[in-house]
Amino acid sequence: MTDATASGMAVPAGRPKSSLLAQTALMKKRNASEARFKFYGVAAIVLSLSVLAFMLWTILNDGVSAFFQAKLSFPLELTAETLDPEGNRNRDEMARVTTIGYGRVLTTAFATELEKRGIAVEGVSEKDISDMISKDAAGDLRATVLANPQMVGTTIDATVLATGRIDGYLKGRVTMETAERDSNVTPQQLQLADALRDAGILGSSFNWDFITSPDASDQRPEAAGLGVAIMGSAYMMLLVLITCVPIGVAASIYLEEFAPKNTWTDAIEVNISNLAAVPSIVFGILGLAIFINFAGMPQSSSLVGALVLSLMTLPTIIIATRASIKAVPPSIRDAALGIGASKMQTVFHHVLPLAMPGILTGTILGLASALGETAPLLLIGMVAFVDNYPAASVAGVLDPATALPVQVYGWAQRADPAFIERSSGAIIILLIFLVAMNVLAILLRRRFERRW
Repeated sequence: MTDATASGMAVPAGRPKSSLLAQTALMKKRNASEARFKFYGVAAIVLSLSVLAFMLWTILNDGVSAFFQAKLSFPLELTAETLDPEGNRNRDEMARVTTIGYGRVLTTAFATELEKRGIAVEGVSEKDISDMISKDAAGDLRATVLANPQMVGTTIDATVLATGRIDGYLKGRVTMETAERDSNVTPQQLQLADALRDAGILGSSFNWDFITSPDASDQRPEAAGLGVAIMGSAYMMLLVLITCVPIGVAASIYLEEFAPKNTWTDAIEVNISNLAAVPSIVFGILGLAIFINFAGMPQSSSLVGALVLSLMTLPTIIIATRASIKAVPPSIRDAALGIGASKMQTVFHHVLPLAMPGILTGTILGLASALGETAPLLLIGMVAFVDNYPAASVAGVLDPATALPVQVYGWAQRADPAFIERSSGAIIILLIFLVAMNVLAILLRRRFERRW
């Protein structure tokens, strides 16, 4: 009842008069309830975004420093007496010199530079000076010299990795107080690091090796990289794409457009839905039993990992594809059949192009979910330490490899705090891949989206 209609009509007894200009108690109650609901919705969104922002801030705060590494720069004389005793510049003869010999060359050159510049700290021995250079530096120098034997006898400007504790000191992770209780570094070495930084010998720069190098041992966190993990994840995602998309789309088209509606197809649909809800670790147990123990496939290879992830991703792709096909209006099918198109032509010329945005989106999101899986890969042995790149050819899918989420898990289990930092850095790389895949899904949806 409003003022516009109340003038000529009687209001029932007991009912309050209402007006467009004055709210009744009931209307006020309804408006208050609506306002509370909006507040709850906004509060939920703000809380979710706050948690997400806190999580991202924590990861970035802990992981960005992994992309920068402390390095020592000094002139390095590649003495022939140590590196090429025969003097023939023959690679096979020079290969007899181990990393111990190259380590002595590095230590001598480093100590000489300190003496030349008058940098000294009381209580620092020659061993302490040597321990400030990463144990990985000698191996890298040896590989470089063996690749170019003519370098022997010359003096180069060397830039080598500092140890993880020195790197942690520059990043604030290691302090004088912690060094007093640490067997891997001394306060005197940290004082020497301050002097080296002031002299320009020690500095921090962007570390591309973190992205391209393989993993390293527990004693060399400064040399650990994600190269093998990135290649392993790329191999697996490529194989999952090749395996899942044709099978998943074909199965969806058959079930939605051609399969008869009977008990058999109903059972298949129920099982597909159930498989999509099975915990991922169950697929890892299945892959271990079938692909490794029964079929004898190589453990921790990209092929086995891809097959396990394919079994896990296939139900998700089928469900998403069927939902996209079902979303196409029946009038499209009726119109195509009405002008003489066959069932096959209707599906492939009309239904699939209209369902393509949803199919592509579901496929990419399924692959993104598979990229972040860890549990099934742990069960097939991909947690093993791998420091060699898989081959770039097709045979590389059979070589031992690891994956980004498994590398994150492995580094997080190590005791050295430097690996925790690298674990957060690996999460940043993984998030970049996931964001890129989600952006690609959005772009493809907009590119192929059609209106009807």
